[in-house]
Amino acid sequence: MAKTKPPQKIAAALWALAGGRCEYRGCNENLVGDLISGKRDALFGYIAHIVGDSEDGPRGDKVLSPKLAKELSNLMLLCGRHHKLIDVDDEEGHPVELLHAMKDAHETRIATNTGISEEYASHVLRFGASIGNHEALVSTQAIFAAMPPDRHPATSQTIDLEMLNQAIKDDEPEFWELQRKNLDRLFADRIGGRIERQEIRHLSVFALAPQPLLIELGRLLNEIVPITVHNRHREPTATWNWQRDRPVLDFLVSRPEARATGKIALKIAVSATVNDDRITRVLSDDAAIWTITIAKPGNDVVRQPEDLSVFRTTVRDVYNEIKARHGDGQVIHLFPVMPASLAVETGRIWMPKADLEMLIYDQNREKGFVPTLSIGAPVAK
Repeated sequence: MAKTKPPQKIAAALWALAGGRCEYRGCNENLVGDLISGKRDALFGYIAHIVGDSEDGPRGDKVLSPKLAKELSNLMLLCGRHHKLIDVDDEEGHPVELLHAMKDAHETRIATNTGISEEYASHVLRFGASIGNHEALVSTQAIFAAMPPDRHPATSQTIDLEMLNQAIKDDEPEFWELQRKNLDRLFADRIGGRIERQEIRHLSVFALAPQPLLIELGRLLNEIVPITVHNRHREPTATWNWQRDRPVLDFLVSRPEARATGKIALKIAVSATVNDDRITRVLSDDAAIWTITIAKPGNDVVRQPEDLSVFRTTVRDVYNEIKARHGDGQVIHLFPVMPASLAVETGRIWMPKADLEMLIYDQNREKGFVPTLSIGAPVAK
């Protein structure tokens, strides 16, 4: 353990650079205050030396130890557990180079996050609903970690539109309208009024739910305020952070033949391949099937916000082209098989005064595609 106590101004600078949190990789424990004891102003951190402050101490050096004993660049802020780990329990496993890397990474992250201007504050919208027999919970900690460097949370509280523990399942006819009513009312109560009062100027959307409900959420969001829709990635590890490890997606559009004069189908097959016979089985053999897909559909293909931008442009163009070809008064039968973020965008760019009515289908394991929600249907008089 350290024998040299750094000057007060050096200690204060270290606490500031570390954001009052443990700098050990993966820890990030808050070292200011304790809610259990009620000591909100107490400090629970330890200042550790990277190069030991004495040559016979942990990582000590005859020349460098006295030279760096009070240098800010040689000090780390640690919790009690990790202070003991690097100096006592596993000194050999924590060489100077490793500790410098931890310090640099932590302080860079703190500087990046705290350096974001107030104008980039964003309210976090968290939406989760049951998917089949699995409940979709969206972790607040994972959400906040995914926002920088472009945005930061406007408050520590998320806006939750969670609809979990429903007794009615998604294969029951009343499920969809019940869920839509719940979603619409929660949205109006928790978001609509705040936007009208200009309390919310930007929204960051994190959503996991059945695709018809994600599309309905997008319809509610529309273009009312600037929005960033995030996507949850499964590989290489589960995270909401953008990966940016692949080229931007290229969306492919195929159009129906002229002789296809039946009901209009829009198949968005991004997460998996959907054969046309699954559509004609529902609509009829003469269905006019429009398709938006990618070269290699898969569950984890959306890796960066630019993918969503290209998708929005593609879908917007297809909406317009369908209306131009088939005319007003038609219904688009939408068959969505895509990542959650794209489902939200599908509803968000749908324009109530310009686009055709859409009937949204959902994949049921036993029944295949089944109709769920309609958006843009004429209001009954």
